[in-house]
Formats: sequence, structure tokens, C-alpha cells
Amino acid sequence: MARYQEITQTETLHISTAISSKSIAATELRPWGAFTVLEEGRGYKIKRIEVKPGHRLSLQMHHHRSEHWIVVSGTARVTCGEQEVLLSNNESTYVPQCTAHRLENPGVIPLVLIEVQNGEYLGEDDIIRYQDDYARTKD
Repeated sequence: MARYQEITQTETLHISTAISSKSIAATELRPWGAFTVLEEGRGYKIKRIEVKPGHRLSLQMHHHRSEHWIVVSGTARVTCGEQEVLLSNNESTYVPQCTAHRLENPGVIPLVLIEVQNGEYLGEDDIIRYQDDYARTKD
């Protein structure tokens, strides 16, 4: 039993050290809330997104990535193509590449979700905005 505890403690220490030495991206503030990149690798990026009550992201599209959204807390109104759905805790949706979409918080508490992006290119400049409450569309 003592040997098992030694090994477990050593492995835990090793994992913690690896995580703490890895650089973590800072939270980026937006007019609608904020996002934090939790992890990024070849072909994927994982973000924590928080949307303030009564706010929404732009109606947008991405040429090079798809997105999966999982609601952690709050309520999400999701527009994806021609469909609109309401999602609550532990519910999720998929946004295909090249599909117009929007995320809104119609509730009174912050909306928190996890976004998993997949694609060849995951840069923030792969956003085509069609409509934006904060005047960020290109004319």
C-alpha cells in the first residue's frame, strides 16, 4: 500500500508541475463579456466564454473552423443557420464551418460555456461579421 501511495504522489506531483510550467493565455475582454483560451493544439482550441446578461456576440461565420458549445451555467440562445434554440446547463450544440451563427445571453445571470473549435486555422481573424451590436462589422 505504501508503494502505491508513493507512486501516486510522484505522478500527481509530475502532472501538477507540467501544468504550472505551461503558459496559459490571459482572459480577453470583449464588449459582450470575455473569453479565455484554456488549451490549444494542432487543429483544435478550447475556450471558456462568458457572456454578460442581455448581451450577444455578432452574427458571424468562420471559413476554417467548426465549433462545439457546451453550456456550463446560464441560458444560451443560439442562432445557427436558420434555426434558433435555447440551451441550459449541460446542453450543447454544434456549429458547422461556413454557417452563420450567433450566441446570446437572454438570462439574468452570466452565461458560461466551453467552446471547442476544430479546423485548419483557428485565428481570431477568421471571423466574418454580418451584424454586430458593437459596430465591429466591415463596411
